Amino acid sequence: MRSLLVVLGLLAAVAAQAAPFAWPQGQQAAVSLGYDDGLDSHLDHVVPALNQRGLKASFYVPINSPTLPRRQNDWRAAAVAGHELGNHSLFHACSSKPPGRDWVQPHRDLETTQPAQVQEQVIVANTWLQALDGQTCRTYTLPCLDRLASGQDYLGPLREHFVAFRAASALLADPATVDPYNVPVYSVEGWSGEQLIALVEQAAAAHALVAIVFHGVGGEYLDVSRSAHDALLDHLAQHKDRFWTDSFVHVMAYVRQKQGAR
Repeated sequence: MRSLLVVLGLLAAVAAQAAPFAWPQGQQAAVSLGYDDGLDSHLDHVVPALNQRGLKASFYVPINSPTLPRRQNDWRAAAVAGHELGNHSLFHACSSKPPGRDWVQPHRDLETTQPAQVQEQVIVANTWLQALDGQTCRTYTLPCLDRLASGQDYLGPLREHFVAFRAASALLADPATVDPYNVPVYSVEGWSGEQLIALVEQAAAAHALVAIVFHGVGGEYLDVSRSAHDALLDHLAQHKDRFWTDSFVHVMAYVRQKQGAR
């Protein structure tokens, strides 16, 4: 009898591992739309487009973004509408080392910044954002996905302050095994609506999490056209029974809860 119970337990474990990840309300995939750098196009076009379709997203606003002094009320309205104001640090400091990083200013270069400095800046950004939206739970996107300051990983002490990090580059994430503090994201600048829709359909086929990075929408830099962006939103809105489109903080809180249960 004991051996039979062991076998049944092993079979149940295998079945649980093989079963698709259970998203809320039986949806096939979670889609996290993230908009980096606090741009005017996010407030002018993206937030109204999301609100019109009943979709939620995350906006990663560095505290030195020019839109904050000019448009604080607009960012507050975005938060009231259910969108996450995510942490993107105080100054969007990045490493100057990779090719094409001539724009990195010397006083904001992670190659010469100590980990403790970055940690303090990120925590201060959390305090600033809480004063803006009143929220105490949020997520962090590493500027440029750079995790080293003066050659050292600065992320460890920041984990207690966040639900999750967007911290790596890949198309899809397996929600059953993904590390909440190393969630992959994918940047889609220049993509067409057809390509964006194909990406979320790929996620649905795998019952996966797809975290998409946008910068400019219809202008500014690293942009996606408004028509391509709207085509994706229309597809997600028309298929809410298949796609759970929500802020990254909500998606990752759910993933963490399910991982703990498994």
